[in-house]
Amino acid sequence: MFELLTEKLGRIFKELKGRGRLSEKNIQEALKQIRLALLEADVNYKVVKNLLEEIRQRALGQEVLESLTPGQQVVKIVREELTKLMGEGRRDLDLSDKKPLSLLLVGLQGSGKTTTAGKLAHYMRKNGYHPYLVPVDTQRPAAIEQLFKIGEEINIPVHPSNSTERAEDICLKAKEAASRIGSDILVIDTAGRLHIDENLMEELLRIKGIIRPAEILLVADAMTGQDAVNLAVKFNQVLDITGVILTKMEGDARGGAAISIMAVTNKPIKFVGVGEKLDALEPFYPDRMSSRILGMGDVLSLIDKAQAEFDQKEAVKLASKIKREEFDLEDFKKQLSYIQKMGSLEQILGMIPGLGQMLKLGRLKTDERELVRFEAIINSMTPEERRDYKIISGSRRKRIAMGSGTRVEDVNRLLKNFGQTKNMLKKLGRGTLRDLSSLAGFG
Repeated sequence: MFELLTEKLGRIFKELKGRGRLSEKNIQEALKQIRLALLEADVNYKVVKNLLEEIRQRALGQEVLESLTPGQQVVKIVREELTKLMGEGRRDLDLSDKKPLSLLLVGLQGSGKTTTAGKLAHYMRKNGYHPYLVPVDTQRPAAIEQLFKIGEEINIPVHPSNSTERAEDICLKAKEAASRIGSDILVIDTAGRLHIDENLMEELLRIKGIIRPAEILLVADAMTGQDAVNLAVKFNQVLDITGVILTKMEGDARGGAAISIMAVTNKPIKFVGVGEKLDALEPFYPDRMSSRILGMGDVLSLIDKAQAEFDQKEAVKLASKIKREEFDLEDFKKQLSYIQKMGSLEQILGMIPGLGQMLKLGRLKTDERELVRFEAIINSMTPEERRDYKIISGSRRKRIAMGSGTRVEDVNRLLKNFGQTKNMLKKLGRGTLRDLSSLAGFG
């Protein structure tokens, strides 16, 4: 995510931080380079102009020129101005309407609208709601069937739409059905086109007039850059959208759409799609995103992911076992499975300050297969071996390797890693463990 922009800004800021004092000339030169980096990242040129003016005024002020760490002060200013540009704080969905309320997803074909409907429904259920998926895309062949498959996969009810019905009639029937079955939120997947046309907008306006949605969310492909921004402008002019969901953010190496949309439309990005899986939808936090763009990581999002996947009772039990020095290979395997649920290893490490840049420079390697191998090795052990890894002799290691389809070297590496982990946990005091549990929300 934002790989190209992060890399270029990183080089600029490294040079600034390397200077003990900054002159006005140094800052002007850095601003020129920042401008070029943003334009190459496909950020709207008017947005770049306004952003650079804000940064310039602050960077040439006393907080930088008289600072003991002027380079760091410039980075701080850039981060704050980027955050302000993207909307400052998190913008939640407005769910204050009388239930059942409707979330209307609009956009063009190919933006991932139907999949996003499933992701949003899955997100809403995780947050205590009872969503109802409504397919009203009667234009695209198999669109209704696709949403039914998604609903079946995530165990969320889908309204039995008919491709011969009018979209607005489907919505009315779906609202009645939602009331009957106790659903409180309708997630409506509307029809798209290959381009904006009058018929599409007229249909969406009719739906809006009849169901009065709580939110009209434009689903746009982040990788299309300024095309996504222009799309947001046009949909907003006709429908007065309430927000944007940017899809395919994990593949967006530039970041132009994410940086530009709020400034151009005055409508916030509310969610971002960060993968193909149906749980790969994240709330959009401008401050966290600006930290990612500047290569500072995103620890808060990492903690959110951990809290979503870790079972609180299991976490308390694990902390207790660590205190009693009873942490074994079975516990180690459980932690590996939690890490796999949180997403790709590269994505997780990229949220930790410093490690993201090391990944880009090739100084840190990630191999998802390593986690799978470790799990297979532990599964090939006897319960006794999992409880006490020190009894695993040379002959046992050969047997475990053969049973797991791995090599003895892989078994040795696992046992070495586990031994190091166990020693590290042993050094942690009771107070440290309590603080860690509390930080993660388990204490």
